[in-house]
Amino acid sequence: MRFSDFLRATVLLCAAAASALAAVTLGAAASGSDTTVLVVAVAWWALAALGGLWLGRRAEASPPIASLLARARSLTTLPEVNPARTLANRLWPLLVCTVGAGALGAVLPQVPGVAAGFGIIWALAWRRQASAVTAIEQRDGARFYVARTSSLRPIELVRTPGFRTDPRARNGARGARRARPGA
Repeated sequence: MRFSDFLRATVLLCAAAASALAAVTLGAAASGSDTTVLVVAVAWWALAALGGLWLGRRAEASPPIASLLARARSLTTLPEVNPARTLANRLWPLLVCTVGAGALGAVLPQVPGVAAGFGIIWALAWRRQASAVTAIEQRDGARFYVARTSSLRPIELVRTPGFRTDPRARNGARGARRARPGA
């Protein structure tokens, strides 16, 4: 699976997990008529959104992503691509936390509320990383893929040849002349 696609999927799955946990919180708190949990949860979600927006404000790759890209092994052939296996292998902690917090929501509605806030922070903080990785791939003429490793080991990347993009040739502008008014 391409690393930029993995990052996009991670952001979407974190946002989906946060939405599901927020729905569980709202449902559990509404059935128990507990307005305190609702007020605190909504305030926490607003703070989490602000924090995630602040953390994800930069357009360049974060230091952990940059070092991961720098450590990527080079290959001349495409690695095995299995997106479902890669996502399950790498994002199982998100699934476990979402299901666990959702299950506790029936008894303690504040637990999925807090977990939803962390999902919001993660999704918003990492929202620009896929674009940063794509820009690096275009600049360097490479493609980064998530390597198949154990789910308990840190993530590893492999680098394959790609196509370099000339920044002056965007949208077919290279060598094209502008039409003069009145010509």
